[in-house]
Amino acid sequence: MASVLKVLASPSSPPSLHQGKDTRDAVYVAAVPLRAAKGPAQMLMSAAYSLGSWDLQHFMVLVKPDPPQAPILVFDFQPQDPENVLVALAVVSGRNIPGVILKRKLQRMPRSRCWFVGYSNGNSIDVANRFNKEWSTSLVVGKHDCRHYTDGLVRCLTGEQCVLDSLRSGNNMQ
Repeated sequence: MASVLKVLASPSSPPSLHQGKDTRDAVYVAAVPLRAAKGPAQMLMSAAYSLGSWDLQHFMVLVKPDPPQAPILVFDFQPQDPENVLVALAVVSGRNIPGVILKRKLQRMPRSRCWFVGYSNGNSIDVANRFNKEWSTSLVVGKHDCRHYTDGLVRCLTGEQCVLDSLRSGNNMQ
């Protein structure tokens, strides 16, 4: 589990793995501010993120393909409508809300709050697609949310267990 705590000075350049023809995708975990309704709620989420509040951050998995010229893929799980006030009330009350799994492309790695976890143990896109097909999109904050999704997908991709707990206990938030 020691590899989980390798905080990158430069997220765009993971440790070298090129040993002959063995090339694998690099897997990262990143944190961004939670989205909320415009106004005071959004300002509160941004302030909490700026202060490093672990519980008020959205976590996602980034896959940096090898060769490095390919776009970085981001996989995450969030409410279908994260900026809806009714969704926020459902979250506070602990009710199920409709979630969605997102897959996007990035041109470059985030500059902060991005941690290298390890290398994929197989075709990361196929593994992620299989994982996503099995993942229930009924979101319950604290029981089945972005943290659980991130930990589960990272485990399938790299074999690393409880990545977010390791990062949190290592206090590697910056």
